[in-house]
Amino acid sequence: MTTKEVLSIIESILFASGDPVPLDRICRALDMDLASVEALAADLCDMYTERAGGIRVIRLENSLQMVSECKYADYVRLALEIRKKPSLSATALEVLAIIAYKQPVTRQYVEQVRGVDSSYTIGTLAEKGLIYEAGRLDVPGRPILYRTTDDFLRCFGLSSLRELPEISGFNDEGQQLIIDETSEDAAAAVDAPDSK
Repeated sequence: MTTKEVLSIIESILFASGDPVPLDRICRALDMDLASVEALAADLCDMYTERAGGIRVIRLENSLQMVSECKYADYVRLALEIRKKPSLSATALEVLAIIAYKQPVTRQYVEQVRGVDSSYTIGTLAEKGLIYEAGRLDVPGRPILYRTTDDFLRCFGLSSLRELPEISGFNDEGQQLIIDETSEDAAAAVDAPDSK
Protein backbone atom coordinates (compact mmCIF):
# COMPACT_ATOMS: atom_id res chain seq x y z
CA MET A 1 0.00 0.00 0.00
CA THR A 2 1.11 3.55 -0.65
CA THR A 3 1.35 6.14 2.12
CA LYS A 4 -1.66 7.94 0.64
CA GLU A 5 -3.74 4.74 0.81
CA VAL A 6 -2.74 4.12 4.42
CA LEU A 7 -3.63 7.71 5.36
CA SER A 8 -6.99 7.27 3.61
CA ILE A 9 -7.64 4.06 5.55
CA ILE A 10 -6.85 5.75 8.88
CA GLU A 11 -9.07 8.66 7.89
CA SER A 12 -11.92 6.25 7.02
CA ILE A 13 -11.59 4.41 10.34
CA LEU A 14 -11.72 7.69 12.29
CA PHE A 15 -14.67 9.02 10.32
CA ALA A 16 -16.67 5.80 10.69
CA SER A 17 -15.98 5.55 14.42
CA GLY A 18 -16.74 9.08 15.56
CA ASP A 19 -15.20 8.11 18.90
CA PRO A 20 -11.51 7.95 19.78
CA VAL A 21 -9.83 4.92 18.18
CA PRO A 22 -6.87 3.38 20.04
CA LEU A 23 -3.66 3.39 18.01
CA ASP A 24 -3.12 -0.31 18.68
CA ARG A 25 -6.42 -1.10 16.92
CA ILE A 26 -5.30 0.89 13.90
CA CYS A 27 -1.97 -0.99 13.98
CA ARG A 28 -3.79 -4.33 13.96
CA ALA A 29 -6.11 -3.27 11.15
CA LEU A 30 -3.19 -2.11 8.99
CA ASP A 31 -0.79 -4.84 10.16
CA MET A 32 1.78 -2.13 10.92
CA ASP A 33 4.02 -1.32 13.90
CA LEU A 34 3.14 1.43 16.37
CA ALA A 35 6.01 3.77 15.39
CA SER A 36 4.91 3.78 11.74
CA VAL A 37 1.27 4.40 12.61
CA GLU A 38 2.24 7.20 15.02
CA ALA A 39 4.26 8.91 12.28
CA LEU A 40 1.38 8.61 9.81
CA ALA A 41 -1.09 9.83 12.43
CA ALA A 42 1.06 12.93 13.02
CA ASP A 43 1.07 13.55 9.25
CA LEU A 44 -2.72 13.19 9.12
CA CYS A 45 -3.17 15.62 12.03
CA ASP A 46 -0.89 18.11 10.29
CA MET A 47 -2.74 17.74 6.96
CA TYR A 48 -6.06 18.62 8.56
CA THR A 49 -4.55 21.54 10.47
CA GLU A 50 -2.88 22.97 7.36
CA ARG A 51 -6.08 22.58 5.37
CA ALA A 52 -7.81 24.98 7.82
CA GLY A 53 -11.24 23.44 7.22
CA GLY A 54 -13.98 22.47 9.62
CA ILE A 55 -12.53 19.07 10.57
CA ARG A 56 -9.48 18.16 12.67
CA VAL A 57 -7.79 14.90 13.55
CA ILE A 58 -6.56 15.02 17.13
CA ARG A 59 -4.45 12.73 19.27
CA LEU A 60 -5.67 11.87 22.75
CA GLU A 61 -2.94 9.97 24.63
CA ASN A 62 -2.89 6.67 22.69
CA SER A 63 -5.95 7.30 20.51
CA LEU A 64 -6.94 9.35 17.47
CA GLN A 65 -10.26 11.05 16.82
CA MET A 66 -11.82 13.07 14.03
CA VAL A 67 -13.55 16.15 15.47
CA SER A 68 -15.10 19.41 14.31
CA GLU A 69 -13.07 22.63 14.49
CA CYS A 70 -13.61 24.36 17.87
CA LYS A 71 -14.29 27.79 16.37
CA TYR A 72 -17.40 26.39 14.66
CA ALA A 73 -18.84 24.80 17.81
CA ASP A 74 -21.67 27.35 18.16
CA TYR A 75 -22.88 26.64 14.61
CA VAL A 76 -22.73 22.88 15.19
CA ARG A 77 -24.74 23.27 18.41
CA LEU A 78 -27.37 25.37 16.65
CA ALA A 79 -27.69 23.03 13.67
CA LEU A 80 -27.83 19.88 15.80
CA GLU A 81 -29.83 21.54 18.60
CA ILE A 82 -27.24 20.62 21.20
CA ARG A 83 -27.34 22.48 24.50
CA LYS A 84 -24.09 24.11 25.51
CA LYS A 85 -22.52 22.25 28.41
CA PRO A 86 -22.42 24.33 31.56
CA SER A 87 -19.05 25.50 32.81
CA LEU A 88 -17.37 23.74 35.69
CA SER A 89 -17.49 25.35 39.12
CA ALA A 90 -14.30 26.33 40.92
CA THR A 91 -14.82 23.33 43.22
CA ALA A 92 -15.14 20.95 40.26
CA LEU A 93 -12.01 22.45 38.66
CA GLU A 94 -10.11 22.00 41.91
CA VAL A 95 -11.10 18.32 42.23
CA LEU A 96 -10.39 17.73 38.54
CA ALA A 97 -6.93 19.32 38.88
CA ILE A 98 -6.08 17.10 41.85
CA ILE A 99 -7.13 13.99 39.94
CA ALA A 100 -5.37 15.09 36.73
CA TYR A 101 -2.05 15.80 38.41
CA LYS A 102 -2.00 12.90 40.89
CA GLN A 103 -3.93 10.12 39.12
CA PRO A 104 -4.89 7.50 39.91
CA VAL A 105 -6.26 8.79 43.22
CA THR A 106 -8.97 7.83 45.68
CA ARG A 107 -11.82 10.03 46.85
CA GLN A 108 -10.19 9.99 50.29
CA TYR A 109 -6.98 11.45 48.84
CA VAL A 110 -8.92 14.25 47.13
CA GLU A 111 -10.75 14.97 50.39
CA GLN A 112 -7.48 14.97 52.34
CA VAL A 113 -6.01 17.53 49.94
CA ARG A 114 -9.13 19.70 49.89
CA GLY A 115 -10.12 19.24 53.54
CA VAL A 116 -13.82 18.78 52.67
CA ASP A 117 -16.16 16.04 51.43
CA SER A 118 -15.83 15.66 47.67
CA SER A 119 -18.26 12.81 46.97
CA TYR A 120 -20.80 14.94 45.13
CA THR A 121 -18.19 16.68 42.97
CA ILE A 122 -16.50 13.40 42.03
CA GLY A 123 -19.90 11.96 41.10
CA THR A 124 -20.66 15.01 38.96
CA LEU A 125 -17.29 14.82 37.16
CA ALA A 126 -17.88 11.11 36.49
CA GLU A 127 -21.38 11.84 35.11
CA LYS A 128 -19.89 14.48 32.80
CA GLY A 129 -17.41 11.88 31.55
CA LEU A 130 -14.32 13.80 32.71
CA ILE A 131 -13.17 11.11 35.17
CA TYR A 132 -13.76 7.37 35.49
CA GLU A 133 -13.31 4.54 37.98
CA ALA A 134 -9.93 3.01 37.18
CA GLY A 135 -9.93 0.06 39.55
CA ARG A 136 -9.45 -0.24 43.28
CA LEU A 137 -6.55 0.40 45.62
CA ASP A 138 -5.19 -2.80 47.14
CA VAL A 139 -5.68 -1.81 50.80
CA PRO A 140 -8.39 -2.64 53.35
CA GLY A 141 -11.73 -1.29 52.17
CA ARG A 142 -10.49 -1.35 48.54
CA PRO A 143 -11.32 2.33 47.73
CA ILE A 144 -12.04 3.27 44.12
CA LEU A 145 -9.26 4.89 42.09
CA TYR A 146 -10.10 7.72 39.68
CA ARG A 147 -8.42 8.84 36.47
CA THR A 148 -9.22 11.47 33.84
CA THR A 149 -10.78 10.46 30.51
CA ASP A 150 -10.13 11.31 26.88
CA ASP A 151 -13.06 13.75 27.21
CA PHE A 152 -11.01 15.60 29.85
CA LEU A 153 -8.14 15.92 27.36
CA ARG A 154 -10.49 17.04 24.59
CA CYS A 155 -12.27 19.61 26.79
CA PHE A 156 -8.99 21.19 27.84
CA GLY A 157 -7.37 21.02 24.38
CA LEU A 158 -4.68 18.55 25.43
CA SER A 159 -3.25 15.62 23.47
CA SER A 160 -1.66 14.06 26.52
CA LEU A 161 -1.40 14.51 30.27
CA ARG A 162 2.23 15.46 29.67
CA GLU A 163 0.89 18.76 28.27
CA LEU A 164 -0.56 19.79 31.64
CA PRO A 165 1.14 23.00 32.75
CA GLU A 166 3.92 22.64 35.30
CA ILE A 167 3.06 23.72 38.81
CA SER A 168 6.16 24.94 40.61
CA GLY A 169 6.76 23.25 43.93
CA PHE A 170 4.00 20.63 43.45
CA ASN A 171 5.59 17.27 44.15
CA ASP A 172 4.75 13.87 45.56
CA GLU A 173 5.72 14.74 49.12
CA GLY A 174 2.27 15.65 50.36
CA GLN A 175 1.91 19.19 49.08
CA GLN A 176 -1.62 20.29 48.36
CA LEU A 177 -2.99 21.70 45.12
CA ILE A 178 -5.13 24.80 45.66
CA ILE A 179 -7.16 26.47 42.92
CA ASP A 180 -7.04 30.26 42.98
CA GLU A 181 -10.73 31.01 42.64
CA THR A 182 -10.11 34.73 42.09
CA SER A 183 -8.42 34.27 38.72
CA GLU A 184 -10.39 33.99 35.52
CA ASP A 185 -8.79 30.76 34.45
CA ALA A 186 -8.78 29.15 37.90
CA ALA A 187 -4.99 28.97 37.89
CA ALA A 188 -3.42 26.43 40.23
CA ALA A 189 -1.15 27.35 43.11
CA VAL A 190 0.57 25.22 45.70
CA ASP A 191 0.44 25.37 49.48
CA ALA A 192 2.50 23.02 51.65
CA PRO A 193 0.44 21.38 54.42
CA ASP A 194 1.29 22.09 58.04
CA SER A 195 3.32 25.16 57.05
CA LYS A 196 1.12 27.47 59.09
